[in-house]
Amino acid sequence: MMSGFSRSTAVGLLATATLLTATACGSGSAETAAPAEGAKPELVAAFYPLQWLTEQVGGPDAQVTGLTAPGVEPHDVELGIQQVTQVKNAALAVYIKGIQPAVDDAVDPAKSFDAATAVTTIPAGEHAHEEEGEEEHGHEEVAYDPHLWLDPSRLATVATKLGDRLATADPAHAQGYKDRAARTAATLGTLDQEFTKGLGTCKTKTLVTAHEAFGYLADRYKLKQVGITLDPETEPSPARISEVAKLAKAEGVTTIFTEALVSPKVAEVLANQVGAKTAVLDPLESKPSGDYLSAMRDNLKTLQTALGCTA
Repeated sequence: MMSGFSRSTAVGLLATATLLTATACGSGSAETAAPAEGAKPELVAAFYPLQWLTEQVGGPDAQVTGLTAPGVEPHDVELGIQQVTQVKNAALAVYIKGIQPAVDDAVDPAKSFDAATAVTTIPAGEHAHEEEGEEEHGHEEVAYDPHLWLDPSRLATVATKLGDRLATADPAHAQGYKDRAARTAATLGTLDQEFTKGLGTCKTKTLVTAHEAFGYLADRYKLKQVGITLDPETEPSPARISEVAKLAKAEGVTTIFTEALVSPKVAEVLANQVGAKTAVLDPLESKPSGDYLSAMRDNLKTLQTALGCTA
């Protein structure tokens, strides 16, 4: 996680790098400098789901770079001076405010697209202010839950609005962006229908998750999320574990969900108390073995098994 010193240092270095770049090129600021004729606009995406979406919509007309390497927890990403400069010089930076403080600090409002502004958001988790250390992870900067990509219907809306934004930024390829955005939205609509049908009839509607990343999925498909913690790196109090265990028993929960990038120890302790098993539910904060669509379909199968659903 970026400390106050490292953030201020990065800002200072960024200012120097930007000044040197403008002086060397003699073509004005990054905001006004036009790309070379025939060059593809350079887009940056904060982390995997947004990178996948930007690649789908940008297609062959844009160059997309992700800021979060595979296997890295995006909440704690720190940006080096080269990445900060890359964000500033990009034609468009695609991000969600509240996930990555370092990215929030680096983006230029005039050349960024905050996906959270494209959809109706939901409030942060019910115990968003109860966990110690929560203020260190950036969630305090926004009042909403930022994990919106776990609802395919909302992500479809983001795709459409991203296509419009790219069409404005790069008029020469406007129709291509809009066409690909429409196709991507349709694909996500199909995925949404699969979830609606697959989770329509389940024995239990309660999800007990390692951290509160699945609020949008629960909101869309009429499930109830109970997160052990708000943040993946925050240790829950014994009182919180006891509270969740009591609820899980009362609601007949048979599975406690863990995540690939988070230690399963707390979930395993809770599962032992409840007499439940554990299963991995991917919040897709990092690149999966396949892609967004295949990972979401794997999540659907996991949920159907754990919740006792019949399509």
